[in-house]
Amino acid sequence: MAPTIILIRHGEAEHNATLNYDIRDPPLTQLGRQQCKDLEAHLKKNVPIADEVEAIITSPFARTIETTLLGLDWLIQRGIKIEGDALWQENSAKPCDTGSSAKTVAEHFPQVDLSNLDPVYPDKSAGTVYEFSKRAILARGEQCIKTLYHRKEKVIAVVSHSGFLRAAISHRMYANADFRIFTFRDLDTADGVPCLIESEITAGKGGLGKSDAGYFPARENEFPPEKKVEDIRSQQGERTEGEATREVPK
Repeated sequence: MAPTIILIRHGEAEHNATLNYDIRDPPLTQLGRQQCKDLEAHLKKNVPIADEVEAIITSPFARTIETTLLGLDWLIQRGIKIEGDALWQENSAKPCDTGSSAKTVAEHFPQVDLSNLDPVYPDKSAGTVYEFSKRAILARGEQCIKTLYHRKEKVIAVVSHSGFLRAAISHRMYANADFRIFTFRDLDTADGVPCLIESEITAGKGGLGKSDAGYFPARENEFPPEKKVEDIRSQQGERTEGEATREVPK
């Protein structure tokens, strides 16, 4: 049986507070750290299924790992492993949405298992799985959903970013340190991608009631213009800055 998924957005980070998107892999602010502590208190007290989490997956960014360590601390203390997964990183290629090297992550966050971290990380250049394009981001989202669907755990917590969670995973909004709970519909779709069904517990404004309600699919103006295959091949190894986007980094 497919697992129940708790999708969590990181707490407020420095680029959210300052609107300085040139900060590379920004950490949480003090407010963000408090938001994560409030998240943990809420999950422990009001969300019984959170106590059943058997696996924790996090984007390898500083702000998501810090959110994991603060917001899911009681699970970590119990021995639940934290898996760093580059597929869950944020969309744009701006500095704030580009991670630190695997070596730096390992030095700063030894609690995170990076044994399966893609060696390409944190490269977001054209032609990589992580390039900033609508095609690549939606494909990455499908890969994440399919992987979760086939996992053996009954409940999984994922800490990621609002842009990726909204555009590529759930089409829902996520305020800082808010969460949403999903189950899977049976795998009966023509494209083979399982459908996520949101729980009544979080439907609407999210688990903490802080998120915007509604349905928010990916928009064309969030991404740079799509390039032809031959253009992508000719630019292999070159970095894309992603300045064509109107999406504010999350």
